Amino acid sequence: MNKSIYFSEEHYLLQDQVRRFIEEKVLPHGDQWEKDGMVPRNILKEMGDLGFFGIQYDAKYGGADMSVLGSVLFAEELGKSSYGGFAITALVHTDMASPHLYNAGNSDQLSEYMPDIIAGNKITAVAVTEPDAGSDVAGMKTRAVQDGDHWVLNGSKMFITNGVNADLYFVAAKTDSSAKGSRGVTIFIIEKGTEGFSVGRSLDKMGWRSSDTAELVFDNVRIHKDQILGEVNKGFYAIMKNFQNERTVLGAQAIGESEKALEITLDYVKSRSAFGATLWDKQAIRQRLSKLQMEVAAGKQLLYHAAWLDASGAECVKEVSMVKAYCGELVNRVMYDCQQFHGGFGYMKEATIERMVRDARVQSIGGGATEVMLEEIAKRS
Repeated sequence: MNKSIYFSEEHYLLQDQVRRFIEEKVLPHGDQWEKDGMVPRNILKEMGDLGFFGIQYDAKYGGADMSVLGSVLFAEELGKSSYGGFAITALVHTDMASPHLYNAGNSDQLSEYMPDIIAGNKITAVAVTEPDAGSDVAGMKTRAVQDGDHWVLNGSKMFITNGVNADLYFVAAKTDSSAKGSRGVTIFIIEKGTEGFSVGRSLDKMGWRSSDTAELVFDNVRIHKDQILGEVNKGFYAIMKNFQNERTVLGAQAIGESEKALEITLDYVKSRSAFGATLWDKQAIRQRLSKLQMEVAAGKQLLYHAAWLDASGAECVKEVSMVKAYCGELVNRVMYDCQQFHGGFGYMKEATIERMVRDARVQSIGGGATEVMLEEIAKRS
């Protein structure tokens, strides 16, 4: 394995541990999880026990005190599992939901929740997206109104990963109706079982089948002021801050998926015969696969450099937006050609590449659509 200047031996030890876990615990059972529509809680608990859920978190809570570079290798290996639903179940918990608490929580909130989050005892979800407001946070309609020491929350959220099976939700709501645009948003900590909070429906998706996705409904949910995360009316800034981490790990997942797809396709075309020779002997096929390998290698370097900038504390919104846009589009190009070179077999449900094609499609949509990322790049050009 070629090592990168961006990573230390500690990073590679983590990578090896994740790789072994996937081989032993995920690959034998992934097909069943796809049918069940969820990853079993005992698997998530094992991941917590192994330290996978605390990569970037403080050791005093049970974390590993690493940077986003550790999360990048973690996400890459999850992507290589070939089960996108499993990967995103874990990554939402580690890098898209729980960071909101870690970055904005007060000492009491951190002490109460972080140890269980890192240990895998409590799984998290973040609820920002709404039926009529995806990447456009300014269009949020969920409202919270203050009532003494409580806030009363009404509205709904859509496409929430871990929505059914999470224990702890970080929910964004408009708390200042007079504020324009994305201002006047507050994030609340809501536990499963809170009166008035329910799962509206579990959603049926094209891909990521082993990841539960849901609509959430809030009907006069009373939330004590102690459950406010960060500052009132400043939630938008917290959401935007974590978008960097989220988009970086999604890019890493896409790179891992791309590498795995190329690996299985290279094995296939080198063994599959047609017209008296293997498919690999066809110049057009091997050159197209070589070009994809080149593009994935370039994407990986862009990813690693953006993660290094972020870990160094540098301004890197432009670079991270490039990672999300480039890798999200790249993984779909890779999957298209890899399925093509599998021929009719690649269209069968029993083929790994068939599942990977469906899982990859959302990579240019979720976590910031390509078009939104291109606008972020344009603003800084």
